[in-house]
Amino acid sequence: MINFIGNVVSDDTNLLTHNRGFLYGDAVFETVKIVNSKILFLEDHYFRLMSSMRIVRMEIPMNFTMEYIEEQILALAKSKVALACSRARITVYRNDGGYYLPTTNTVSFLIDLQPMENKEYVLNSNHYEVDLFTDFYVTRHLLSSIKTTNKIINITASIYASENGLDNCLLLNDAKNVVEALQGNIFMLRGDKLITPPVSEGCLNGVMRKQVLKLAKGIENLEVVEETISPFDLQKADELFITNVIKGIQPISKYRKKEYTSILANKLVQKLNNFIGIN
Repeated sequence: MINFIGNVVSDDTNLLTHNRGFLYGDAVFETVKIVNSKILFLEDHYFRLMSSMRIVRMEIPMNFTMEYIEEQILALAKSKVALACSRARITVYRNDGGYYLPTTNTVSFLIDLQPMENKEYVLNSNHYEVDLFTDFYVTRHLLSSIKTTNKIINITASIYASENGLDNCLLLNDAKNVVEALQGNIFMLRGDKLITPPVSEGCLNGVMRKQVLKLAKGIENLEVVEETISPFDLQKADELFITNVIKGIQPISKYRKKEYTSILANKLVQKLNNFIGIN
């Protein structure tokens, strides 16, 4: 028996009682964008999911091929009538049993799907203000580069942003360098140089980050590098923007007293839509 929100009930009635994803954050996930029954950047998402499972020592089932994952996600998408664009999250969690030491490395998965309005990536040109979050820091190790269900820093920082009228926060690593935003990777343009932190700094190995790096390298006279970004560097930047697969590219318009343009961000959004065949 368990006490669930003041009611004593059988633990068989509550799926969370033994779920390791709920109890210990023993789960990894991927969030994908689906347009017209096609998963964007499927291969990148699939290999990052497999890499994440290996890093946390989950047993990868023999049937977990890219085709199988695609089939499972699209089967759910097709069950939604006239849903041309959606976001789907696949969460893979280690099966019940044990405490910190699991009794098995076998896994189960859950897929959730939500509708989206825009098939194409749209640049949000509204005022978008950020600041640093300094209560807690991202550690520079391999676990920081994958998507696990332990996102307490992002949650705490999101509450901080809401309480202070901010649209987002930038996270620092244990060397006090800027590594990412709450929901995506960070890019900084200074002159003709586009900079994003290397994954070794503790940022997520983002799928959209990879696409933007590739597209930006095709822009004439633009130097694209992976280098550390200090808080002081933000004040000298011409543009700042955040990238993730769901929103694409989100320009930052203000950090403290510094305001930014979004010329490069706009150009990259156009290139991104052309690349995925929407425009």
